[in-house]
Amino acid sequence: MTHTRRLALALIVLTAGCAQPPCPVCPPPKPPAERAQYLERSFAALPGWDAAQLEPSLRAFMAGCPRSAGPLIAACATATTVPAGDEAAARRFFETVFIPYSLAGESGDTGLVTGYYEPILSGSRTRDAVNRYPIYGVPDDLVVVELASVNPEVRGLRLRGRLDGRRLVPYSSRGEIDASAALRAPVLAWAADPVELFFLHVQGSGQIQLDSGERIRLGFAEQNGHPYRSLGRYLVDRGEMPLEQASMQGIKSWAAANPGRLQEALAANPSYVFFRELADPRGPIGALGVALVPEYSIAVDRRFVPLGAPVFLLTTRPNSDEPLVRLVAAHDAGGAIRGAVRADFFWGTGADAGALAGRMRQQGKMWLLWPRGAPPPAAPSASPDPAGR
Repeated sequence: MTHTRRLALALIVLTAGCAQPPCPVCPPPKPPAERAQYLERSFAALPGWDAAQLEPSLRAFMAGCPRSAGPLIAACATATTVPAGDEAAARRFFETVFIPYSLAGESGDTGLVTGYYEPILSGSRTRDAVNRYPIYGVPDDLVVVELASVNPEVRGLRLRGRLDGRRLVPYSSRGEIDASAALRAPVLAWAADPVELFFLHVQGSGQIQLDSGERIRLGFAEQNGHPYRSLGRYLVDRGEMPLEQASMQGIKSWAAANPGRLQEALAANPSYVFFRELADPRGPIGALGVALVPEYSIAVDRRFVPLGAPVFLLTTRPNSDEPLVRLVAAHDAGGAIRGAVRADFFWGTGADAGALAGRMRQQGKMWLLWPRGAPPPAAPSASPDPAGR
């Protein structure tokens, strides 16, 4: 039987089985649509707007233009006429082309701003006594189904699994993959530290420093279909650490002190990321398909903020009351980024960026800049893909 025919049969089983739960691979019941408000404002009403440096923000916005869509296309065309390095012209561009909209969700206009970065891991192209933890590419038997092809009511949802005869079954969880020696996936490299590898999965991209001095860059390719679960929350809920210590640094310290319990803790997050090797030297690639710009790219919930759009962000620096006020660009999305007022701030590459990202859990406000004459985006009726970037 061909792969195509098996997949068709699996979809038939899937759609029939959803009528009689429990069905382990059925999409979840459709929740009430999450709502967002787009409240038109003037630029003069944006706190800190007059003092913001906008020329670097313009370059970040333009970095996303090759992949932007809809009303942003015309804005991108206008951006090419702005002279490089001209701060006054950059300000005129944003204030002329866009209208700011205050974002508000069901909990109001204040939300969570976290940070992420591109880690650099020690590793090898081949397994040895030190580098023992595989970094996998996409498995041969991973099946990804866009559920809108089966039922338009679940637009935006994906189903991931594998074929077991004529049945589509859930793909292996993190714990099952880590315990298996028979995963049908290419190994792109081998890592030396399982905790660093775990955070590579959380970040979704990174670099591997090889013994030869060469570095290879890896980016998100796919995901196993299981929902993301916070390791920090798992440890807090079990009394292993207080909430204020549940940062990346705190988790690494706990792991160093509890090596015998590490695998059980890592398996609490069943989500698993598969990577691809990237040739782009400019930086990690976000969900928009362009290289991220350190300290000027953010990940958003694309139900509410279109990828490529400028976003004025008002928050504070990690573990600080020092303001962080910046016009950034929505270049990325993530499995844990949910809500209208929710952002993940990209700090850059390496240990210093990681130290900032790991401590960042701030409150913030967001204003979407949207082209004049175009109505603000409307949230879709379906929930987003609950797992993966």
